[in-house]
Amino acid sequence: MGKHPLLTESGDHLLLGNEAIVRGALEAGVAMVTCYPGTPSSEVVDTFRRIGARDRYTMEYSINEKVAMEVACGAALSGALSLVCMKHVGLNVAADPLFTTAYTGLPGGLVVLSADDPGCHSSQNEQDNRGYARLAHLPCFEPCSPAEAKEMTREAFRIARTLEQPVLLRTTTRVNHMRGCVSFDSLPDGPSRKEFTKNPRRFVPLPAVARVRHKELIGILEQARELSEKSPFTKSVCHDGVQYGIITSGVARNYVADALIDLDLQEKVNVLEIGMTWPLPVEQITSFLKKCSTVLVVEEGEAFLEHDIRAIASRQGLATVIEGKNKTLTPLGEYSKPLVAQRLNEWLKLNITFPALRPIVPDLPVRPPNLCPGCSHRAVYYAARHVFGDDVVYASDIGCYTLGFVPPLRCADFLFCMGSSVSGGSGFSKGSGLSVVSFIGDSTFFHSGMTGLANAVFNKHELILIILDNGTTAMTGHQPNPGMVQEALGDACCHLDIEQIVKALGVTQTTTVSAYNLKAVTEAMETFKTMHGVRVLIAKEPCVLYARRTLGKKKPMVATVVAQNADTERCLKELACPAFYKKGSDVAVDENLCSGCMVCLQVAPGSFKAVKRGGLAWTSSCASSWQALAGRGRSPRPIFLQKQLC
Repeated sequence: MGKHPLLTESGDHLLLGNEAIVRGALEAGVAMVTCYPGTPSSEVVDTFRRIGARDRYTMEYSINEKVAMEVACGAALSGALSLVCMKHVGLNVAADPLFTTAYTGLPGGLVVLSADDPGCHSSQNEQDNRGYARLAHLPCFEPCSPAEAKEMTREAFRIARTLEQPVLLRTTTRVNHMRGCVSFDSLPDGPSRKEFTKNPRRFVPLPAVARVRHKELIGILEQARELSEKSPFTKSVCHDGVQYGIITSGVARNYVADALIDLDLQEKVNVLEIGMTWPLPVEQITSFLKKCSTVLVVEEGEAFLEHDIRAIASRQGLATVIEGKNKTLTPLGEYSKPLVAQRLNEWLKLNITFPALRPIVPDLPVRPPNLCPGCSHRAVYYAARHVFGDDVVYASDIGCYTLGFVPPLRCADFLFCMGSSVSGGSGFSKGSGLSVVSFIGDSTFFHSGMTGLANAVFNKHELILIILDNGTTAMTGHQPNPGMVQEALGDACCHLDIEQIVKALGVTQTTTVSAYNLKAVTEAMETFKTMHGVRVLIAKEPCVLYARRTLGKKKPMVATVVAQNADTERCLKELACPAFYKKGSDVAVDENLCSGCMVCLQVAPGSFKAVKRGGLAWTSSCASSWQALAGRGRSPRPIFLQKQLC
């Protein structure tokens, strides 16, 4: 196996923004990498895993962002140059150690990658984590391209080591997932480390220590501001006699540049691009403002930069008019070149008539989010609808299974954040007296479900918790978690059994079933429905994509329709597997989409049968054996049908 392309010594390479961050970290000499996977940051640590250069760095998938932050902080305290990666909402989970280590400092150097998600492409909110830089007094970088992502990552590590302070690398979905040309510089011989010296008066933040360290932090931030003034990532282009200016940051810099070209305004507007966006280069901003009578601030997300620049202008006694957010460029969603061009048209009163904004490729059919064909979560939700219906409130959580919200499954009534189905469900039940059924995935259970479950047991809550164990962190790309089977984890990690953990937390009413076995799932739910207290149902079945792509488990059987009747229509409407489709007035199964889960055979056994892929019939003896196996409450795993039954 050859050397990974990201370990190439030099040259120009076409990289994803996330891959460019990896290269920047390698060039800086990163020694420790941790994360909890979350889109749009997931590819960063996945790439480190694929490179596998363990002589250069150590990496781990932690069980949540707080743990990932603490592991990385510990490594940075020991002297190892460290990187911790997460999506924007993950920084909420990791904020506790982050704020404190900003006080104590980390001699080895820590870079915190926060990948924000304007437009909510894969997230429950659009929070702008530049606010964390201001609250925690963290230097902050915002790249606008893969090339800058690499360079800023390397510079962030340098400043983190120089100042011995955490540094925030704030990206957005568009930057993480765009591709661009990246020039490679030389790689160090090995990871960068410093020797640790004990100093409890700095690193144990008792109140007396913290008060002193807070003052130190303010001084360090001033050093960071001086670095910001000299940063090569702050660029100014001014023209003689031009009174109009634009100050911009992050990915919005790209839209500004393109809009100026399209409107032929390159020579008519001054531009200040800020790459190190906290602490701000006050002197450079002041000098720019003095050259302009009016300035437009263009930034995606919240109006942080706009408010800061207004404050700078006020303190300096400048009469420059500052404009920013309005009805065109709002704090909502992602920006684009047409949006920025419209804002420039309004601001400069160009009176250009723009065509209505429309999709780049119009009139395509809408593809709503949906669980994959054969997803084991669908079978569990189908059973839940039949057992509980609308007589309960469904608490959902973060993962693929959030799509249980989609009709006809309708098994999600509320959701807060990772792990909230357990504790939020408990609170809802306590506050309302209503029955609550909560759903949580295996990775999310390890992330933040265990504490909520311990709390539910301790406080004697009324709750049915269904753990959807598909054996991987499916939503973000099949990253490992402690519940994966040992064979998949290899020697580097240790498997933890969810059922044993649930029992150790004090749950006495628990059972484990195959998610594909509708009879077993339904009977367990019916039993729990008549009981009280904390009840936990663990529904196990590997993610169908993970089983095929990673575990190499290919299912030789597919379902086909043998009778068009009311049961066929009911299966289409209530199970709603994406492999079903209408063929005229009939129901049919797309063999290319069917995964062979055989849930439809259990929903409507007289309407469907299993056949080998390619149309060869499955023998009646196999079918009767399969039905008998399912009837005994055992897992009817179609993946092994030929071997076990035929």
